Amino acid sequence: MPYTEKQLSEALKNKITKPMQFREIMRRLRLRPEDRRLLKRVLAELVIKGELIKTRGNRFGLPEKMDLEIGRFEAHPEGYGFVMPERKGLPDIYISIRSKLDAMHGDRVTVRVSPPSRAGKSGRMKREGVIVRILERSHTRVVGTYEAPEHGTGAYGFVVPSDPRITQDLIIHNEHRGAAGPGDLVSAEIISYPLRGRQPEGRIIRVIGRPGDPGIESEMVIEEYELPVEFSGAALSEASAIPQDVAPTMMRGRRDLRELPTVTIDGEKARDFDDAISIEKTKQGYRLYVHIADVSAYVKEGSYLDQEAYKRGTSVYFPDRVLPMLPPELSNGICSLNPGVDRLAMTVEMSLSKDGHVQKYDIYNSVIRSDERMTYTAVREILVDRDRKQLRRYEAYLPMFEDMDELMEILRAERMRRGSLDFDLPEPEIVLDMQGRMTDIIRAERNRAHQIIEEFMILANETVASHIEKIGAPFIYRVHEEPDEDKLLDLAEFLSSIGISLPVQKKIRPAVLQMALAKAKGTPEEALVNTVLLRTMKQARYSAENIGHFGLASESYTHFTSPIRRYPDLMVHRILKAWMKGRLDDPAYRERLGESIPDAAEHCSKRERTAMDVERDVISMLKLEFMRDKLGETFDGIISGVTAFGLFVQLTEYFVEGLVHVSTLDDDYYHFVETRHSLIGERRKRVFRIGDMVRVRIDRVDRERKRIDLSLSRD
Repeated sequence: MPYTEKQLSEALKNKITKPMQFREIMRRLRLRPEDRRLLKRVLAELVIKGELIKTRGNRFGLPEKMDLEIGRFEAHPEGYGFVMPERKGLPDIYISIRSKLDAMHGDRVTVRVSPPSRAGKSGRMKREGVIVRILERSHTRVVGTYEAPEHGTGAYGFVVPSDPRITQDLIIHNEHRGAAGPGDLVSAEIISYPLRGRQPEGRIIRVIGRPGDPGIESEMVIEEYELPVEFSGAALSEASAIPQDVAPTMMRGRRDLRELPTVTIDGEKARDFDDAISIEKTKQGYRLYVHIADVSAYVKEGSYLDQEAYKRGTSVYFPDRVLPMLPPELSNGICSLNPGVDRLAMTVEMSLSKDGHVQKYDIYNSVIRSDERMTYTAVREILVDRDRKQLRRYEAYLPMFEDMDELMEILRAERMRRGSLDFDLPEPEIVLDMQGRMTDIIRAERNRAHQIIEEFMILANETVASHIEKIGAPFIYRVHEEPDEDKLLDLAEFLSSIGISLPVQKKIRPAVLQMALAKAKGTPEEALVNTVLLRTMKQARYSAENIGHFGLASESYTHFTSPIRRYPDLMVHRILKAWMKGRLDDPAYRERLGESIPDAAEHCSKRERTAMDVERDVISMLKLEFMRDKLGETFDGIISGVTAFGLFVQLTEYFVEGLVHVSTLDDDYYHFVETRHSLIGERRKRVFRIGDMVRVRIDRVDRERKRIDLSLSRD
């Protein structure tokens, strides 16, 4: 009987008992000559996925049987690095400088894992390895500073990468330098990768600008991460063909909620409004409506717009601009829940008891009309400041805002009761002038209005996730795994050193960690505990398998509330519509859905991580530029990290972080105690630990290494 592609893939993984050549596999699986092409294709796919290894002798084998792993190489600026295995649940693999072959940061590699050398506290072994093959290069271009030989002599120059994890300069021969001059910030295409110690070579394809140009940081990071800026012509054509008004025909079959008092609450700079809310007080408690823009009504599955949105995965936000997931005609136009206009939505209507429990709910297609575009600041002025001007202006909506505030408190208390974690760490906000230059870094506000939207969106996401889970249909969940046992043991040891006990069980509950946060509340160690506990956590991700959301202490969670800017939310909307139309009862549809979700979840998780890296890098570069004229000045700061090579200190005035290198601590010999997150002096026993206040001087701002060097002030 001939194999299907799926059957052949499973047979290969089960029946390759030793490294085999192609003809051996043909015989072992009793394949016919006409199956050769299918076998070649399936073998190639399994090698790309890392489920099979192709050796230099053209044999195919299972990596786990050959002490080999497939993963991504994450380089450290000092040259060494770690490989993050693709197989779930495996610890990272340390790669020394001599063992990295010619791998660059981000490359997909094959690693030969050495026998474990030492055990961690949990008994799990630390792993080291040697990169034996580079499977896929991560970078096709390098962004950095062009440097020419002194006096303009020589046949070539260099591009010094702006990413310090790319540790080799790119050689640029004169015929490939284009219009670049010394000191220009450029984007260079890699034309040859490092090989046996030979440096990589490149061709300059764009002069981005000069250091200090307005918006240069965003431009550099966009180039560095190769982010799509322009939409395809086909996607733009589809977008321009969509009417900017809701036609009566599109309202058919929808509940008309246009007379229901409804508002959006967003930041001052927001232009795309995904969500709107309505609330009514009832005898039993509350009726809460969460209305979400019905993007799926306009972005059809498989369309050019859909392909573009999937490729991007998420909108990417910069201090001076946004790279949207959807063209402005949709993101700021017909999909956005702008005030005073009809808009298509998906509504989750929830009836809640007085103690905040959902008694019943309904999910349906609707048409709404937002009455007001509220900002977080305006709602805070109404509820907290009781600003007379705002109270008069929004007098008709005051009871609604007070009901929202009341329900928020109830929902928040219930979420805390079940053990949800709420970290209290300040977030920076970049202030730009009219020319796009950074003028200040301030603490981002998080007020009661933010909490209202946060609690209502969490509730809607949980309601949607639990609804589809009850049906048993394939779904894309937002999951957050519990911390690794090693990290929990380290955390328990650290908390014990400051007088907080943490019982570590095989299956830890988030409520246990919440108690640690509560014990630290109001103490000098509060910031320290928040920081260390946050670093213990894993990163949330998307998954076809529901394993719960540890941080929210939620058994079932998804992302439903932001389909304008997140692709997984759009997927959730489509699944809900399939349920409404009865398509989830079709076994063939469910099978296709189940097969597509795992890859989409992994892709969207990667795009989300990239967006987070991009946003972090831009802010870091802006901070460096902002601090360049503050050399020699002193500032108060808090120790935000401790390593064997020094102290990371965050300035309290500007939310900027720098490094006090251990070599500048010249009053003693200092030793790093990892479990206490401390540097301790050998003779005087002086202790530096996370959360301690210090006063530091700005010694150097290093744009190339993206680092600010500090020293302890002697004032």
